[in-house]
This record gives sequence, structure tokens and C-alpha cells, in this order.
Amino acid sequence: MTKEKFTTIISGCVPLTTENIDTDQIIPARFLKATSREGFGDNLFRDWRYTSENHPVRDFPLNDPRYSGIVLVAGRNFGCGSSREHAAWAIYDYGFRVVVSSFFADIFRNNALNNGLLPLQVSQKFLDTLQKKVVADNDTKVSVDLEKQTITILPDGESETFAISRYKKECLLQGYDDIDYLVNFRKEIGEAELSWQQQ
Repeated sequence: MTKEKFTTIISGCVPLTTENIDTDQIIPARFLKATSREGFGDNLFRDWRYTSENHPVRDFPLNDPRYSGIVLVAGRNFGCGSSREHAAWAIYDYGFRVVVSSFFADIFRNNALNNGLLPLQVSQKFLDTLQKKVVADNDTKVSVDLEKQTITILPDGESETFAISRYKKECLLQGYDDIDYLVNFRKEIGEAELSWQQQ
């Protein structure tokens, strides 16, 4: 399914600095019955965002009006636990386009990239700095330049590069999923097939 193209993002940040956040905390298992990707954002971090009586937890960062933006600043080891793709669906559907952490579980990282969400891995030192600045000043913004593979804290300009596979980078920049990417080369594939048949 085609996603929106990933452009340079300048955004405020929502800090969720807890370490070892697993996929069941991101989207509890009882909400996995739907097959469509839409609507999962309503239950993102459901058991942390709401009380058992369905009241918003006032001091939870996603409920705190001081924080806004499409960049989630997480703790180390984000997305561990089960392999459910719904976790990436929920984060994307809520409106986030980037999750920053110093370490991601491999399956979550792949699920995120396949669904238009950038899991941006930085050094622990940079993550600690970013977390502290966002918590101390809720107006702190970051600039994420996928083309140059940099994240910069604004306005002070502290920056770090990040790694991403060339293939997944292209998919994000073009708004492609894996099928879209292949369809984009249908002419070349057809010509190669014809050439093979003629041999």
C-alpha cells in the first residue's frame, strides 16, 4: 500500500523515555482482531494512556498538551517482544512518522520501514541529550533529513547521522511499499523477460 512520501521533517517531539517498550505495550493484544491498518492509532499505548475506567492519564506524554509533533522520542530497546506488525500500524496511524531510539528490535524495525515509519537509531549519548532537552523544553524541535541521513536538534544544531539501507530509504522517499517498488520497474522487468525468452 502506497504511503505518503517522506520529506525532510521539522517537528516537535513527544518523549516516551521508558526503556524496553514491547509491542504488547504499544498495541495490546485484545485490539488485534481488525485486519485493516486504519484505526489502530486510537489504541496506541492504550493501557498507559487510559485508566481502567477509560479516563485519560493526564501525565502520560501522549495526553500532555505541552508535547506535540510527529516524532516519538523513545527509550532504548523499543519494539521488543512479539513480532506483531500492528505495533507499527498503530504508531503510524496515530500520526507519528519517526521513532528515535538508541536500539530497536530487528522485527519491529523491519515492520516500521515496511509501513512508512522511520525507526531512527542514534547513539545513546545523542538520545540522552535529546530526551533531556525535550523534557526540559517542550518547544524543542528536530530536523530529520532522510536524504542526508541526519537528525538535528533545533535550534542549537547538535546533529548525528543515522544508518538505513539504500532500498528502504528509496521506498520511504518515494512512498513505496515492496510491491510498489517492484511495480515501478515493470518496464525493465518486462524487457528482461522478453530478452530471456528470445535467447
